[in-house]
Amino acid sequence: MRWALVGASTIAAQHMIGALRGAGQDLAAVVSTTPTRATDFARAHGIPVASAQLDRVLADPAIEAVYISSTNEKHHGQALAAIAAGKQVLCEKPLALTVSEAAEMVRAARQAGRVFATNHHLRCAGSHRAVRDLIRAGRIGRVLSLRLFHAVHLPPHLQGWRIDNPDAGGGVIPDITVHDADVARFLLGETPVSVVAQMAASGMGQGVEDSAMSVWTMPSGAMVLSHESFTHPFAGSGLEVHGDKGSIFARGVMTQQPVGEIELVTAQGRESVPYSPHNLYAQGISDFLSAVAGQGSPAATGEDGVASLAVALAVREAARTGQRQPVKVPA
Repeated sequence: MRWALVGASTIAAQHMIGALRGAGQDLAAVVSTTPTRATDFARAHGIPVASAQLDRVLADPAIEAVYISSTNEKHHGQALAAIAAGKQVLCEKPLALTVSEAAEMVRAARQAGRVFATNHHLRCAGSHRAVRDLIRAGRIGRVLSLRLFHAVHLPPHLQGWRIDNPDAGGGVIPDITVHDADVARFLLGETPVSVVAQMAASGMGQGVEDSAMSVWTMPSGAMVLSHESFTHPFAGSGLEVHGDKGSIFARGVMTQQPVGEIELVTAQGRESVPYSPHNLYAQGISDFLSAVAGQGSPAATGEDGVASLAVALAVREAARTGQRQPVKVPA
């Protein structure tokens, strides 16, 4: 298919362009609200059309699909415009700034008969899929708890609006907690019903939180402990899943690269778990293209994006109020 990139972003440059071209896709245009950024990005990546006018690019009938990686507050309007123009849409997380806006995007795509997917890359990792397979196979028995630790140091070139612009959807909760919500839902197959949380602004930016901790109650009774930060340079990342018959320790797997180690611990001892080292973004594109062809679903659907956003926003509200918050996912 011929694609338009909406947003001249770092993730597009570092990950998505290679994944799209590796899947035989044609990058026809890039759109940025800053004309010089669009032009420079197009020149650097060999994209023939650079534009600051989304409607003009969407009017091209030869463009069949759109990848949206603009700042968070733009996703809603841009996705609705792309869907209205008949395009297939892959959108970065969070889908929108509110759950109602995200749900509107999903409804619009459903009514238009278009594929609408969320680019939650972690569920595309071989490591995460291996952990899910262990859980589904009953290797650790009944799941009792999941611990997600995703505290990192946000590099300077990614800071900007993420640490000082709440109107653009900045803050660690919409940036990382929403990923961890998707990971928990992917691994456990259920969505939290309520959360308690704390957040902090430790000085990296202004006006938004840069660290958060939360505990989520799952329908099954399992507990999830989640920790995200922009300010922890040496914390490492990973996840642990504990059941009544074993535990899974996955270290270094909360990343865009196919790296990390997985260990299964049971009464029989310790076992290193192999997994596929494939490119996460290539897997996401492959799943998206299969969905467009009518052969399965995207790795993360629009509905997945709505649910994970609902968890993240409940975490923020719980931290803001100091009170337990329900997770409200539209039907």
